[in-house]
Amino acid sequence: MKNKNKFITNQKVRLKSTGETITINKFSYVPNMKRYSYTCVEHPKTFYFEEEIEQLES
Repeated sequence: MKNKNKFITNQKVRLKSTGETITINKFSYVPNMKRYSYTCVEHPKTFYFEEEIEQLES
């Protein structure tokens, strides 16, 4: 079964709020909110939702 999350582990992405480039550490599905949360290597005690993250343009 294919995951429906937008980002994968070790992918470099950008935080929309600060423009900071971060690396996804892990992700998990939050069933009661019906969306994915992500933690990053740079801020391991903070989690972000998909709406707060965007892909880097290559």
